Amino acid sequence: MRYRRTSLRLPDELPVNPLFARQGERRVPRYSLGTDEMLPETAYQLIHDEILLDGNARQNLATFVTTWMEREAEQLYAEAADKNIVDKDEYPLTAAIEDRCVHIIANLWHAPDSHAALGTSTVGSSEACMLSGLALKRRWQRARAAQGKPADRPNIVFSSAVQVVWEKFANYWEVEPRYVPVTAERPCLTPEGVLEVVDENTIGVVAVLGITYTGAYEPVADIAAALDDLHQRTGLDVPVHVDAASGGFVAPFLHPTLRWDFRLNRVHSINASGHKYGLVYPGVGWAVWRTKEFVPEELVFKVAYLGGQESTFNLNFSRPGAQVLLQYYNFLRLGRRGFTRVQQATHDVAETIAHGLAGMRAFEVMWPGVDLPVVCWRLADGHTGNWDLYDLSNRLRARGWMVPAYPLPKNREDVVVMRIVVRNGLSGDLAHLLLDDVADGVKFLDRLRERMPAEGRTTSSFHH
Repeated sequence: MRYRRTSLRLPDELPVNPLFARQGERRVPRYSLGTDEMLPETAYQLIHDEILLDGNARQNLATFVTTWMEREAEQLYAEAADKNIVDKDEYPLTAAIEDRCVHIIANLWHAPDSHAALGTSTVGSSEACMLSGLALKRRWQRARAAQGKPADRPNIVFSSAVQVVWEKFANYWEVEPRYVPVTAERPCLTPEGVLEVVDENTIGVVAVLGITYTGAYEPVADIAAALDDLHQRTGLDVPVHVDAASGGFVAPFLHPTLRWDFRLNRVHSINASGHKYGLVYPGVGWAVWRTKEFVPEELVFKVAYLGGQESTFNLNFSRPGAQVLLQYYNFLRLGRRGFTRVQQATHDVAETIAHGLAGMRAFEVMWPGVDLPVVCWRLADGHTGNWDLYDLSNRLRARGWMVPAYPLPKNREDVVVMRIVVRNGLSGDLAHLLLDDVADGVKFLDRLRERMPAEGRTTSSFHH
């Protein structure tokens, strides 16, 4: 929950505290470029003071994005802030480290040959999704052309609980989105739902390893098996892309026997966010293809740039290299055992929170963090008519906690839930303090003798 600022425009001039301003810097324009220079200390202090009103990132339990790294990682971040990763001729070691990360991730996801896999870093998982979807579309178009069939009506299949980036992909690249509705009985994408909507124009099926709403894994292996059977029966060959934005750096360590990755031949590509459970500050994502054949050659550009010839398959060109180095730092620093230890700790905290919430008669815990360390709950039926979860979210916001309340996807919009994303940095001690604040919020709201007034109340949003 966030309090919205009013639409009233702030004064055109920004007052400057005379204690850190020099003569002539007492007032500066807020919405236009000033005439004169300003001392660096003054510019820093102005911005520093203004962002004090932002929330505490460690208490932001709405986001999946990393909000804490070690001091050594922050030092490395500062040292590498000026590196442009596209300039591989100028920064060859940064380019080599990006390549190593791709092979490490391909190996982690059980590519048949991690050196034969193709991959790239991206600004985040959203760009990785766009690239993966584009590769699916182009391969489908190639196959249709080879068969002499029309290629003007592509579609892509996913559940109605999919993250909004896939809606954007379908819109931007002119692909029909085919949503498989989630229901109480089918809360995620299922093989049956997929088979109901795929056809010869389907460029691919997107299965999500960690639904944004709930943290649940969709059954990738079952979906792949159903498509394998469809291929054998009909000749229809539909690939799977796994959106592992969050689960890609959790499942390999906490659910190592779960078959969701390149162990399934039907899976052609996978994306993940390094800046989520890859434990890196925003923003870095990864897109990896099983083998190079799954990326059409015309999508990979070779360009002369900054002193050399580079191969690039990205939507962005110039972009920071520091986050890629931080990803490699985590790989070196943690290894398999370290990643397992860190991710298990987040699961343990999620279990503590789920257990604490289940002990409060006001709530029904719907998803207790079994897959991703994400806890999702609703207001118990009949508990109260005087307040709802939006009101509780507001109470927690007053204590600094950002815990969103929101309706479930289409067909389940009548169910409003709250969700906590447990990330590295939310300790067991903080979890107990959070539960105390939840209990205090419920106690306060339960004392209301009439309905909480709607004026001033806001709805929440959650973050991918």
